[in-house]
Amino acid sequence: MVEPAVALRRLQDGNARFVNNLRRSEALTSAVRRAEVADNHRPFAVVLGCSDARVPAEIVFDQGLGDLFVIRVAGNIVAPSQIGSVEFAVERFGVQLVVVLGHSRCGAVEATLEALARPGQPQSPGLRSIVDRVRPPIEGLLHTELAVDRSRLVQEAVRANIRASVNQLRHGSAILERLVLGGQLQISGADYALDSGEVSFLD
Repeated sequence: MVEPAVALRRLQDGNARFVNNLRRSEALTSAVRRAEVADNHRPFAVVLGCSDARVPAEIVFDQGLGDLFVIRVAGNIVAPSQIGSVEFAVERFGVQLVVVLGHSRCGAVEATLEALARPGQPQSPGLRSIVDRVRPPIEGLLHTELAVDRSRLVQEAVRANIRASVNQLRHGSAILERLVLGGQLQISGADYALDSGEVSFLD
């Protein structure tokens, strides 16, 4: 098992390689590595990230096959299936670090802000289920000075949504909450900047 601080450092170092265009491409494509993990793998971290095609966790953190247990869903929201997936990884593989990875200009966050600005607009039940999960942590931002600065509003809404997902993982599962309180699991939020490629950890 990899301790949270060590796992976090591996992610930070990997992101630094990615930002500086020093990626270890063989880690992603090596036939040797593929054979190593074919029958058994030990991911060192869970990443709950957004489905956005510009934010593939393995590439952003310069990790290879078998290194990360990745869960992707629009808006990096937390629903029962995501909680169950995290519980599975933590219990099956002994992972001690979970990262909720959001990103700048998130489409799900922007769609939620649009829905709040124009209530009553028709949405599919599936899209509404995402919007309804993003809405609570960001709704209050529309009643602050951020309401007149769209760019800052989206940025702060993205971060509020990340923190809400972290909180839901910490307290939405008795299994995860017990491990967090016992110091055996760390759940952190992170924000990926589309322009620079940098990941900022919020905790």
